[in-house]
Amino acid sequence: MWRVIDIVLVNWNSGSQLRDALASIALYHSSLVGRVVVVDNNSSDDSMMNVGVGDSGIFLELIFNKGNAGFGAACNQGAKSCGSEYVLFLNPDAQLFCDSLLIPLSYMQKRENSNVGISGIQLVDSKGQVSRTCSRFPATSLLFAQALGLNKIPFLRSWSQHMGEWDHAGDREVDQVIGAFFLVRRTLFEALGGFDERFFVYFEEVDLSYRARQAGWRSVYLAGAQAFHAGGGTSEQAKASRLFYSLRSRLLYAFKHFSLVPAWTLAGITLFIEPVSRAIFSSMRGGLEDVRNTLEGYGMLWRELPSILKNSRK
Repeated sequence: MWRVIDIVLVNWNSGSQLRDALASIALYHSSLVGRVVVVDNNSSDDSMMNVGVGDSGIFLELIFNKGNAGFGAACNQGAKSCGSEYVLFLNPDAQLFCDSLLIPLSYMQKRENSNVGISGIQLVDSKGQVSRTCSRFPATSLLFAQALGLNKIPFLRSWSQHMGEWDHAGDREVDQVIGAFFLVRRTLFEALGGFDERFFVYFEEVDLSYRARQAGWRSVYLAGAQAFHAGGGTSEQAKASRLFYSLRSRLLYAFKHFSLVPAWTLAGITLFIEPVSRAIFSSMRGGLEDVRNTLEGYGMLWRELPSILKNSRK
């Protein structure tokens, strides 16, 4: 294999993490990677200063947006510059290791895996612990349980979209791999029209994975390859906004993929019941600051509701 993959990174105030991510690509994967595209969503820090891939032979393209276009839209921007067989969407707070690309690429290029359209690998944190990153497709029952806070009860934690009960120690076909390391066949990505840009952030990879499954493609998680992922990333900088965008994307997904009655039921639970349950759990976990962030996030959701309903009808 020679330069069969292009990599897209979306940057927003990631600090030195972006440079570390690019350095790991150049160090381990210069023979596999033809192009790296960094799309900056109007960062206000110095994260785009002195970025590069050294003398590795990898072509680096930088795209600067005048505003924050959102994660999905920025990924689509970057993907338009890609011409290799595979595209990897990689978070700036991730770093590749020596086999991070070779193992999933080798797997996907086997004839018997020709219907595997998307793959992810094992991600480890700063302590070397394996993160539980894969998820189920959002069924109405799972989202209801999440909105009501039932999945926070110890013996009901499996009532969750997130596959936290699985140790991620072996290979497995899954509904969705995490967007922090999201390897996809370029022809599939283009056939699906890329990420749905109505999802500003969150659920865009869930939606794409679901549409890929509907088109007959599989997603796999491969434990034989690893990469580092700090987790949280720059979303830790704005917890209320992170909650808002997560809830917003959840409702957009529901109105896109569920029938009207379950979608409106979920909207009612999200808007009227979940704020109370989340505030209670927030007060138990983090005190008044967490409660304030929770209520602020729901306030943003209420103000955005007319726009959400308008966008959901497209």
